[in-house]
Amino acid sequence: MQSLWFFDDVNLFKVLCPHKFREYKKEHDFCAFKKKDYIYFEADSANKLFLIEKGKVKIGYYSEDGNEIVKAILTKGELFGEKAILGDEKRDEFAQSIDNDTSICSIGVDTMHDLMRNNQTFSFKVHKFIGYKFKKLERRLQLLLFKDTKTRLIEFLNELCLDFGYNCDKTGDHIIKHPYTQKDIASLIGTSRPTINILLNELKEENYLDFNRKEIRILKKSA
Repeated sequence: MQSLWFFDDVNLFKVLCPHKFREYKKEHDFCAFKKKDYIYFEADSANKLFLIEKGKVKIGYYSEDGNEIVKAILTKGELFGEKAILGDEKRDEFAQSIDNDTSICSIGVDTMHDLMRNNQTFSFKVHKFIGYKFKKLERRLQLLLFKDTKTRLIEFLNELCLDFGYNCDKTGDHIIKHPYTQKDIASLIGTSRPTINILLNELKEENYLDFNRKEIRILKKSA
């Protein structure tokens, strides 16, 4: 099954990075970012796409009253800034590193267009990614508009099961080893970190799940 929150059916870095193509490898570099460094700002020129080699990147924008709206939190192997190849000349969002050791592969729009023209499989994977990204954003909007916070959390945990989970052979529980903090999860489902902590503890008391800093375990009778 495909995630409606993140496009995780392939590690895009393995497929799209220009380092994988001999004619681009020599002239291509990685960029390092620390926590809170911006990769780009709203209204910056949209002349590149970006792939995450390692670390985490937050994608978002600021509302008219100055509140930060988080659209996605991306991890290793994921692509962002892709609207540059659709004709956008300016960014309508910001991209910010939220790890102290984030490494980004940047790809010029012209380079990406060349790769897409010369490789049908490559072009198909790029278009597939863009299609799934639109679907997941639509799904997320529906959840934010029509579901209460607890339901949004449970549905998000179900998505994490698909992306990062596996079944424990001994207990039958679903174990989720994921890269997100409680703050990350709160941002993604439109609530606060204290609320996430309260809801996780409620679900723990209901014997729906157990959790620690490294993993979430959806208990067998709930899974």
